[in-house]
Amino acid sequence: MKYYLNNWWLAIRPKTLLASIGPILLGTSLATSETQIHFGIFAAALICAISLQVSVNLANDLFDSLSGVDNEQRLGPIRAVQSGLISASAIKLALALVCAIAVVSGLYLIAMGGYWILLLGILSFLGVFAYSAGPFPLASNALGEVTVLIFFGWVAVLGSFYLQTGTISIIAFGLATSAGLYSCAIMLVNNIRDITTDWRAEKHTLAVVVGNRRARTLLAVLIVGALVVHSVVAMQVSKMLLLTTILLVLPSYQSIKMGFYLQKQSLNQLLTNIAKLGFSYCVSVALIWIVFM
Repeated sequence: MKYYLNNWWLAIRPKTLLASIGPILLGTSLATSETQIHFGIFAAALICAISLQVSVNLANDLFDSLSGVDNEQRLGPIRAVQSGLISASAIKLALALVCAIAVVSGLYLIAMGGYWILLLGILSFLGVFAYSAGPFPLASNALGEVTVLIFFGWVAVLGSFYLQTGTISIIAFGLATSAGLYSCAIMLVNNIRDITTDWRAEKHTLAVVVGNRRARTLLAVLIVGALVVHSVVAMQVSKMLLLTTILLVLPSYQSIKMGFYLQKQSLNQLLTNIAKLGFSYCVSVALIWIVFM
């Protein structure tokens, strides 16, 4: 039983959940300066975001195995279906159950937020399956990073902000962009690590398209870009927000440095580091906003 549960723990890829939790915390915290937080909405948004993230992970595990993208040469974390730890039928059932949780929590959010939230919900569900499945899988056509920016940056932060306030602000958009750029960096590291196997499987990720060297340079641009965008917003709003920039300069530099020399499986550690970096960004901004704004 223990080993079976461990297999499912691997399949849902818990380390990736930071990328869905952080933006909800950020968007909700930004609303505290405009309204009293509705904790029911916050909880539902968190459940919905986590459920959608798990759905993406399960769908990616399933469809990449069925398409042959995942094979014995894979350098990333173990995939449940490809390695035979969990059957494809079991993953399909789990995917349906997790999607059902997302739908239930999403219906509550739609009731509270109206038609705009319905639109975001529809787009989010399309994104779950379009990412790695269908006639034009986004992840296989150099659109993975853009998709991540949209959903883990703008949709997650602005959506949770809108649910609390009923409005959208340019400040929230700027901070959402920084959060999304960190998630883009996570995706790009994943694709840099898998360049060789993805190329063989004819999976045209952004890293495959631009090449290893340019992809690593782009990684540095994304990380620096996240701090630059944040700093520009901070200068317009409150210099207290520059504390986040100061706190993240050193770990950002270390991640960029690692991005230029780590190879193959050692890039898995960089994935973890950047996931923590993005989460730290969201949490630090959220705390500073709640305390000082």
